[in-house]
Amino acid sequence: MFNNIKLKIKELASIAVVKAEEALGSNKGQQKKEMAIKFIIDKIPIPSFFKPIISVFLSSFIDDAVELAVEYMKNGFNSQE
Repeated sequence: MFNNIKLKIKELASIAVVKAEEALGSNKGQQKKEMAIKFIIDKIPIPSFFKPIISVFLSSFIDDAVELAVEYMKNGFNSQE
């Protein structure tokens, strides 16, 4: 079960980082990170009453997924320039 959730979190992190960047622009790193984490938790395909538990239990994993998505996005944009 957790492997499927972790995979979905990784997928959602990529989407969340792009949406946060588009919504908030640059120089708002902490706000973008918070927005991305909220997006991920809102979109995890589990019943609502489990979301607070999952968000606490996997908070470190979610944080790492967002950081990796940010790095991937930065590298992706740099390679196109």
